[in-house]
Amino acid sequence: MGTVPADNFVTEINPYVTEPDVQLMCRVRDGDLHAFNLLVNRYRKPLISFLQRTVQNRFEAEELAQEVFLRVYRARESYQPAARFTTWLFRIASHTAINWLRDPCNGQRQENLEASASKAGPRQYTDCKPTVEQYLLADVKAQEIRYAIDCLPATQREAVIMHKYRELEYWQIARELRCSEAAVKSLLYRAYERLRRSLAHFACERR
Repeated sequence: MGTVPADNFVTEINPYVTEPDVQLMCRVRDGDLHAFNLLVNRYRKPLISFLQRTVQNRFEAEELAQEVFLRVYRARESYQPAARFTTWLFRIASHTAINWLRDPCNGQRQENLEASASKAGPRQYTDCKPTVEQYLLADVKAQEIRYAIDCLPATQREAVIMHKYRELEYWQIARELRCSEAAVKSLLYRAYERLRRSLAHFACERR
């Protein structure tokens, strides 16, 4: 009975280790700054786009993106390729955005600055008290949406992250998932149908 080569055995146990982004992050873990810069350049724009949709502020999204990459770098030594790099990265981004939304002052900071600039006399700042409209509901909804996506079957979850958050085209998703564009469209259809059912109560709230 023949033995399985060690490299094949590792790949069978962990299918993510051969992915280019995972390999780059493993190089970052080993101290390769060039690999880290490659990941930053590759994901900065998709990350800012995702964060801007979450916090509704371009400037804050750019600041949060820097914080996300800082967290990635700080976590480099403990990094383990237990999922696609994008899943890991956008989970960090989601948690960072949720923490930002939890701070009641963040929802009013930009508003206060704009109001102060348009008024004569000394600046006046409103009391930063938590309100359901400004951060509590946003926090709850963001967590529910993230949980609903996490509960999707693995391939559907990856397709949604690439389509919705990274804004990739069907052919790009097909290339990363190694399947046809028709298969990608089918995956996304099933995934979004699951999400619509899971998050149907959000639509009821708007009526």
